[in-house]
Amino acid sequence: MLLSKITWNFPVGIDLGFYTIHFYSLMFVIAFSLGYQLMGSIYKREGRSKEDLESVFMYAVFATIIGARLGQVFFYQWDYFQNNLLEIFLPVKFNPEFRFTGFQGLASHGAAIGFVIAMYLYAKKIKKTTLWALDRVTIPAAFGGIFVRIGNFFNSEIIGKPTEAFTGVQFVKSDINEYQAVKITGVKNVNKAYTEIVTNPKYSSILESVDFRHPAQLYEAFGYVFVSFILLYLYWKTDKRNSPGFMFGAYMFLIFFVRFLVENVKESQGGWFEELFGVFSTGQWLSIPFMIIGLYFIVTSTSKKI
Repeated sequence: MLLSKITWNFPVGIDLGFYTIHFYSLMFVIAFSLGYQLMGSIYKREGRSKEDLESVFMYAVFATIIGARLGQVFFYQWDYFQNNLLEIFLPVKFNPEFRFTGFQGLASHGAAIGFVIAMYLYAKKIKKTTLWALDRVTIPAAFGGIFVRIGNFFNSEIIGKPTEAFTGVQFVKSDINEYQAVKITGVKNVNKAYTEIVTNPKYSSILESVDFRHPAQLYEAFGYVFVSFILLYLYWKTDKRNSPGFMFGAYMFLIFFVRFLVENVKESQGGWFEELFGVFSTGQWLSIPFMIIGLYFIVTSTSKKI
C-alpha cells in the first residue's frame, strides 16, 4: 500500500453524541462475522451440524477476547494493572479521571493461548481431538488478525519507529494525547481539536514535531493476508487437513514469524520480557516459542493421517 507519507488524523469512531462506535470494535465485528462464514464453509465440508458451528464460534469469541486481554495485562502492563484491577475487564479508566475508553489493550499472544485452551474444551465436548479442532479454526483466526491490526491503525496504536521511508505516517493522536490537543487549541471537542492542529497553519510547528513512523499495524495486516490465503489453499486444495496438527503448526509458525519480523520496526511496547532479557522486544521473545511449537507440529504431522 503506497501511503506516501500521510498525516493520520482519522476519527477513532462514529460519534453519535451520546456514544461513540469505535472502528476498532467494528473491526472485531467484521473479523468474527467473516470467521463465522469461513467456519460455516469448513464445517459444511466436514459434515458438522449448525449446533457445532455455533458452539465453536462462541468458544472462539470468548477465548480470543479474554485471552487477548489477559495477555496484555500480564505480558505488557502488569505494572499498571496491579494497581488498577477493575480496569482489566471494564472498558474504562479511573485515573487520572473516570472516562470510557473501550478495550484498547489486547495481545495476540494471549489470544493464541486462550484459543488453544478453548479448543481443547470444545474438542472434548464434540468428542474430537484437540488438533482436529485447532486445524480447522486456523483459517478464520488468521483472517481475523488482519482486521484486528487494521483496527489498531484506526486507533493510532502499536505504531512503528520513526522513518524517512515513503510509507511513513504521522500518527498525530499517538504523539499528542487528547488532553494536550484540547489545551493547545482551546477547542473542547477532541476531534475538532486534532483537525485544528493538522489543518491550521498556526499549529504547523507542533505538527512538524510529530515524527513520521512505520505503519507497523498495516505491515502486519499485510503479512497476515498472505498467511490467510496460504492456509486457505492448504485446506481446500491439498490433503494437509488430514494430517493432524499440520494446519495448526503452519498457522503458529507463519503468524508469529510475521509478528517477529514486524517487531523490528515497531516502537517498543515494553513488557517484563524485554526488561529482563533485552536484545529482542517482548513481542519477539513471546513469538519464538510459538514458532518452535508450530515447527514441531508441522514435522510430527507428516507421520499422521486421519
